[in-house]
Amino acid sequence: MGDAVLFAPPGMVVATVYAGIVGLLIGSFLNVVIHRLPRMMQRESDNYVAHESGKPLPHTDRYNLMVPRSACPHCGHRITALENVPVISYLALGGKCRQCKAPISIRYPAIELLTGALSAFVIWRFGSGVVGLATLLFIYFLIAMTFIDADTQLLPDDLTLPLLWCGLLFNMNASFVPLDEAVIGAVAGYLSLWSVYWLFKLATGKEGMGYGDFKLLAALGAWMGWKMLPIIILLSSVVGAIVGIALIVLTKRGRDNPIPFGPYLAVAGLIALLYGKSLTQAYLGFAI
Repeated sequence: MGDAVLFAPPGMVVATVYAGIVGLLIGSFLNVVIHRLPRMMQRESDNYVAHESGKPLPHTDRYNLMVPRSACPHCGHRITALENVPVISYLALGGKCRQCKAPISIRYPAIELLTGALSAFVIWRFGSGVVGLATLLFIYFLIAMTFIDADTQLLPDDLTLPLLWCGLLFNMNASFVPLDEAVIGAVAGYLSLWSVYWLFKLATGKEGMGYGDFKLLAALGAWMGWKMLPIIILLSSVVGAIVGIALIVLTKRGRDNPIPFGPYLAVAGLIALLYGKSLTQAYLGFAI
């Protein structure tokens, strides 16, 4: 990696650094999405139920990704622009609210650093053309969905469906795969988990996963085509099994406690997009 950086064109190095900085800023916005989108959905649901039953709306204030301004959940202190600089502000404040000194979750700068690092890596690997920029959009959606699903066990349609349509649109010019493979991938991705869901429910009477998982795999199929679906499912199952066993052993988590599958699909999808072809070739070579 060091030699690659040493002999890389200066323009590529600049683009990579710039992507990392922009990624930090995007990561700060993704923190807002992760925190607020589930609450926006709940407020909308509450208002709908109240409206249908003829009751006063419980939420009449404006609440979206932009309004109101971010505030400390403990004391309500409004976060200023200087207190909202990715990573730097967290370090300068010592990980605490300036007003009430309550601790700020380490997850906020961690998501910013993750987004920045992945942004820089994507531009370094794919360049700043259509494929590189499309891949950036792809990972931003996956980061948001991973943490929302981990927190709430929900994969919002506001994220899964746009990701699916974006995959089909980018593949109209075969940016990743031919359009016919993308369309079949979207359909096969949805139906494969839909079938597993109903077989499991008929056999056990329980729901093994949510509909959001079907839509996320459909979106991954729309981006990478049907040929990549087996490796995505295999990777997500392996990662999910490892993490699930670790949670049971280390945290005494009961086997009956639901574990969201979306994060594992997202991680598998990212690996498949970055290294799927190499993994497939290696697997085929080993099998032969």
